[in-house]
Amino acid sequence: MQTAASGGSRLRIVKRDSLPMWKAVGIRLLAVLLALLVDAILIYCIVNLNPVDVYKTMFGGAFGTTRRAWITARDTALLLCMSVGLAPAFKMRFWNTGAEGQILVGAICTAFCMINLADVLPTGLLLVVMALASIVGGGLWGLIPAVFKAKWDTNETLFTLMLNYVAIQLTSFCVACWENPYGSNTVGIINQNSQAGWFPALFGASYGLNILLAVLLTVGMFCYLRYTKQGYEIAVVGESRNTARYAGVSITKVYIRTMILSGAICGFSGFIAVAGSSHTVSTSTAGGRGFTAIIVAWLAKFNTFFMVVISLLLVFLEKGSSEIASQYNLNEYAAEMIEGIILFFILGSEFFINYRLVRTGKEKEGK
Repeated sequence: MQTAASGGSRLRIVKRDSLPMWKAVGIRLLAVLLALLVDAILIYCIVNLNPVDVYKTMFGGAFGTTRRAWITARDTALLLCMSVGLAPAFKMRFWNTGAEGQILVGAICTAFCMINLADVLPTGLLLVVMALASIVGGGLWGLIPAVFKAKWDTNETLFTLMLNYVAIQLTSFCVACWENPYGSNTVGIINQNSQAGWFPALFGASYGLNILLAVLLTVGMFCYLRYTKQGYEIAVVGESRNTARYAGVSITKVYIRTMILSGAICGFSGFIAVAGSSHTVSTSTAGGRGFTAIIVAWLAKFNTFFMVVISLLLVFLEKGSSEIASQYNLNEYAAEMIEGIILFFILGSEFFINYRLVRTGKEKEGK
C-alpha cells in the first residue's frame, strides 16, 4: 500500500518481520497514555470536569474498597476464563464467535444440576458433577460447528454466531421451566437457603476459588499450546492448512478436538458464573463477555498470560466508567465514550506493531 507525500516521495506501508517484545509493550503503553490525554481533553471540554478527579474516580470504582477489589478480581477471572477458551480455536484460525452460546449452555447444565441434585448429592460431589456437566454441554455445543466446518467447510464465524441465538432461546425456555416464584419469569437465587452448589470460600475469600480456577486454566492452556503435540498441530493448521496436510496432520481431527476443548472451557466459564458468582441463570448470564473475550484473545495474540493484563484492563474500564456515570451524574454514553476511546487507541496500536511506514524516493520520469 502506498500514499502520496510531498516532493514526489511516497509512503509505503510494510509489514514488519518481527518486533522486540519491549517495543510492542512500549507502543501499547504509549497508546494508553495518548488515549488518556485525549479523554482528558474531552472530559474538560464537554462535561467541564477535572480529568484527574475523573481518573481517580475510575480507580475508586474498581479498587476503592476491599469488596470492590474482590468483585473486580472475580469479573476479571471470569472474562479471563472465557478468553482462554477462545485461545486454541483462534490460534487455529477457527473464528469461534459462539462463546456466548457455549457459556449459556454450560450455565444451563450447571443450573439443572443445582436445582435437581441439591437434595441428592453432598455439596463437594455436586460441584464436581456441575463442573463436568458444564464441560460436556459446552464441548458438545462447540463440536457442532467443528463438524460442519470439517465436513462441509461452512463459515464458522456465521455458524457459531447463529448458535448464540439458539442458546439464548434455549436459556429462555429453561428459565420459563424453572421460574421461581411461579410467574416471575426468573429463576431467582438457586438454593439460597442451603447454598448447595455454591462455591465455598477459599483462603477466607468469597471469590478465591474463582480466581484459582482462572489461574489454573491460564497456566494449563499456555502449556498445552506451547509444549504439547496437540498445541503444535493447532499452530500448524493455523499457519497453513496445506502445510498441515503435507505434514500428515488430520485437519478434521484437529478442528473437532480443538473446538470441543474451546467449547468445554467456555462452558466451564458458565459453571463459574453460576456457581461462583450469580447463583442463577438467565439470558444475560454471559452478559456480552463472550464478545469481549474475542478482543482479549486477539490483543493478547493468544498468549494466555497476556490475557490476564488485558482482561484486568477491560474490567477496570467497565467498573470505572460505571462509577463515573454514577458519581458525576453523567449518562451512560459519556462514560462509555471514555472507555471506547481507550479501546480504540489500544486496537489502533496493533497497526504500528504489525506494520511500519517507509518513505521511498521520487519515481523516475516516464513511469
